[in-house]
Amino acid sequence: MQLPAEVLADTALIEVVRISARPQKDGDPWPGGTVAHWIGGEVTDTLALIGTLPGSGQHRCGFSPGWSIRGYAKSLEIVLFEAAFCFSCHEVHMHGPAVPPDLARQFFDVDAPPSQELLARFRAAGT
Repeated sequence: MQLPAEVLADTALIEVVRISARPQKDGDPWPGGTVAHWIGGEVTDTLALIGTLPGSGQHRCGFSPGWSIRGYAKSLEIVLFEAAFCFSCHEVHMHGPAVPPDLARQFFDVDAPPSQELLARFRAAGT
């Protein structure tokens, strides 16, 4: 999976969200409870892991993501990106000021070890 260079360089904090509903409109944050905040090495490791997610073809489920992450800039006031992960249809939707349109929708192999590790991290954060 491709992440924008600005995301890799400028993300200081990741907020992990357990999604509970659909946003009111495109570009709005995914509603849900914040289950974790990752900083320092957790940010670096998570972004590196996401960068290794292998691509996949599209699988139709209607896009019903269970988890999202929001990446905050060093000021902690600006959300650089939000990425919502659907492990049913193998799809990620990203939006935010650091996300170019060509990276806004990507597909990943949910059965690959890096994908399963990411899902395990989400689940561990939510407990």
